[in-house]
Amino acid sequence: MTDRRVEHANFTIERAYAASPERVFTAWAEEKAKADWFARGGDDYRLDFRVGGREVNRGSQGGGPVITFDARYHEIVPPERIVYAYDLYVGSTLASVSVTTVQFAPADGGTRLELTEQVAFLDGHDRPEWREQGTRDWLETLAAHLERETSRA
Repeated sequence: MTDRRVEHANFTIERAYAASPERVFTAWAEEKAKADWFARGGDDYRLDFRVGGREVNRGSQGGGPVITFDARYHEIVPPERIVYAYDLYVGSTLASVSVTTVQFAPADGGTRLELTEQVAFLDGHDRPEWREQGTRDWLETLAAHLERETSRA
């Protein structure tokens, strides 16, 4: 029998990028760009970046279970803010439900990104420290994506 419980958590991550807010925002808004840094290893990735649009990233790594990120966009203010809510599934089991706000501001010739996530973790299928570390990891991958884009220009 599953241990039925909910653990609530929230975290905020700030990250500086050596690219303009417009460029960083575009990396979130364009499907090909976001797939490069967010959907690495995903078997199925789709982005409909508009208010009411969905983003789905489904895949597995190392023979593990299929993980599905299923988001809906609630507010988009280019190039300042994105608000979305998402469900995270492990296999067919709902592991968590989140609301995420991403803010972009000019800073020191680049961008200061602030990501705040509020999460309900369900029945022990995910942990707050895993989610925060995973988010930090893909924000680092975003930095590498922006550096690659700069070197191509």
